Amino acid sequence: MYKATPQRRPPPRPAGNLEAMREIGKGLWHWTATHPRIGWEVSSYYLSSERVLIDPLLPPSGLEWFADNDSIPAHVLLSCRHHDRASWQFQKQFGTEVHCIDNGAYALQGRGRVTTFTFGDELPGGVVACEVNSISPDETALYIPDQRGLVCADGVIRDGDDSPLEFVPDSLMDDPERTKAGLRAAFTTLLELDFDRLLLAHGRPILTGGKQALAAFVQT
Repeated sequence: MYKATPQRRPPPRPAGNLEAMREIGKGLWHWTATHPRIGWEVSSYYLSSERVLIDPLLPPSGLEWFADNDSIPAHVLLSCRHHDRASWQFQKQFGTEVHCIDNGAYALQGRGRVTTFTFGDELPGGVVACEVNSISPDETALYIPDQRGLVCADGVIRDGDDSPLEFVPDSLMDDPERTKAGLRAAFTTLLELDFDRLLLAHGRPILTGGKQALAAFVQT
């Protein structure tokens, strides 16, 4: 679990060069942007054919990108309750439906309309909500079979394109060894899924070899 302190995310790291929207798989888009509150670079994803956003901040080109590309987002999927980011701007502009795991939706009350889901549900775009339930009870991995992709929320992070996978600092965990053991167990189960892309919410995605990278991380 994260410690019950005002700062619940990994400590800020300097933002790098922010990226415009780039297609990292057919119909799978990625971009980075600086989080306005924590001041560091985070990743967001978009399944354009399915019109599904995942953990979105606004891209550098803004909401106009979606209108210009005739692809208005219909859904936002959150990998944890903290990752609503710019979801409400999408909802206000486009009527986008925001989806959050049921045991984390309480944190979003008063921000906008929320549709809840449970672990094991198939979500819009054929995305499957997989239980992690370590570091926080609402920690969710989002499995995208059509993209052979797995989205991870806060359980594993990395700095840059060549940086290794790592846990958040021990100082942000109530019981670091127990939390890490729980994450390793959850990731070991997730390794049974067929994926190659590891799509991180905090850090650049691993586009090939993501499953092998996660397996090596679990064994570290």
